[in-house]
Amino acid sequence: MSQMLALVILILILFIGDAVAVRTKAMVPSVFICATLFLLGYWTFFPQDIVALAGVPPVVATMLIYLLITNMGTLLSIQELMKQWKTILIALSGILGIIAILFGIGTFLFDFKTVVVAIPPLVGGLVSALIMSEGAKEAGLLSLSVFAIVIYVMQGFAGYPLTSFVLKKEGKRLLKQYRNGQLSIKESESDATAAKGKTELKLFKKMPDRYNTDFFKLFRLAFVAYLAYLVSVLLAPVVTISPFVLCLVFGVIATSAGFLEKHALQRANGFGFALMALMLYIFDGLKQANPSMMLEILYPLIGCIVLGVIGMYLFSFIMGKILKVSKEMAFAVSLTALYGFPADYIITAEVIKALTEDEKEKEVLTSHMLPPMLVGGFISVTIVSVILAGIFVGFL
Repeated sequence: MSQMLALVILILILFIGDAVAVRTKAMVPSVFICATLFLLGYWTFFPQDIVALAGVPPVVATMLIYLLITNMGTLLSIQELMKQWKTILIALSGILGIIAILFGIGTFLFDFKTVVVAIPPLVGGLVSALIMSEGAKEAGLLSLSVFAIVIYVMQGFAGYPLTSFVLKKEGKRLLKQYRNGQLSIKESESDATAAKGKTELKLFKKMPDRYNTDFFKLFRLAFVAYLAYLVSVLLAPVVTISPFVLCLVFGVIATSAGFLEKHALQRANGFGFALMALMLYIFDGLKQANPSMMLEILYPLIGCIVLGVIGMYLFSFIMGKILKVSKEMAFAVSLTALYGFPADYIITAEVIKALTEDEKEKEVLTSHMLPPMLVGGFISVTIVSVILAGIFVGFL
């Protein structure tokens, strides 16, 4: 197979996944469609090295992980997160629930390493799944390497319908309050921040904007990622910290210091390509999965997802009671760990649209339901899952 034919086939698969997700309003996850097509391809006519053949060998994927995680760090606004402190505590309690139930019950049903590999992808998304998949592969655990990817692919099937159900209950409760005159629009405190446009680069105030080219943005992003890598190497004799976790931390610091702007990779016009390459690389892990292996991981797959959701509900319910947040909203926030952005936005918007056609009522529901859903997804998928993956990979 030629390089360009391989590339065309792989990008077509990604597009088909997106198209199905759009058509089904995200109820069928794009990653599930892509994973199914990849498996069928590997079981029929795909060369085993089709992803590397298309131009995404492991070394390129690793480079893009560094850039993408550092870019994640640029999205973190400390002030905005402080305003959503209740949401953060609920999201963290849901994650704690997953860890507690899976370690408390899951280790009796499955082996310890299966639980260790399951938790970070269950709490997060693409990057944490990839970190655990690579860690399992390096440890010689091929079936668990595939398991990390499959649990990332399948968790949305539990998250989407459950979130939709509890958000509808929450929306009906809020609508009743609004119609009784007990509820008003909640002003978004991030509007002023968003209105400012791009984040000021304090360290480059005097530099003419025309010199802030795509290459300069990429250089600064790569430089910060390199510093994170360097620190992880220097600390290695004392303590082992994943360079990916440090990339996240350094991204936050560099943005706060004015060295990086928010959405640096998007502004350098590199985000779409980086995400495409990383998606292809994570699906490349499915080449190890034969039908018998898929049957072998089916039991722990279903078990881990079910136990994880139970843990989320119990812990978020308790935290919601303490913080006086409804059990529906608390559970919905914790469930964002199963899919993150943009699914959290899409599901919330679809629920609001289904509940009312009145524009004013839509505005009220959006102001109360969307911010916590977005922050919940950001905390769990973007931050905590990467940190957990960096810690848990050491247990393998």
